[in-house]
Amino acid sequence: MKRIMVVDDSQILETDVRRLLEGTEYEIVCYCQNGETALAMYGDVLPDLVTMDIIMPGIDGLETARTLLRRHPDAKIVMMSSLAYGDTIEEARSIGAKDFIFKPFNQEHLLTSLERVLSGV
Repeated sequence: MKRIMVVDDSQILETDVRRLLEGTEYEIVCYCQNGETALAMYGDVLPDLVTMDIIMPGIDGLETARTLLRRHPDAKIVMMSSLAYGDTIEEARSIGAKDFIFKPFNQEHLLTSLERVLSGV
């Protein structure tokens, strides 16, 4: 089983991702509603992959990703947002995010991204 940390202020998204991952080789092992909690929990959970919203209260997803990757350079992060532009996507990639998914997404988009990132493609 591949272990996923979901970082998003919307509990609806966490529920949707959990539903989309049912019956797959992925499981959500940690859900964080903000960047501060994600940074505090990552070292304890050590997930295989993190999905991260960009717009959240407190530390936004880009800064959370930047800090997380400084602390854990091998972390694999997939950014997710419905409000992103080319420069935001480019910044996420320059920080070290492995992929970007636009919300809303379906199971195929989610699984394709997770598989691509975890296989190193």
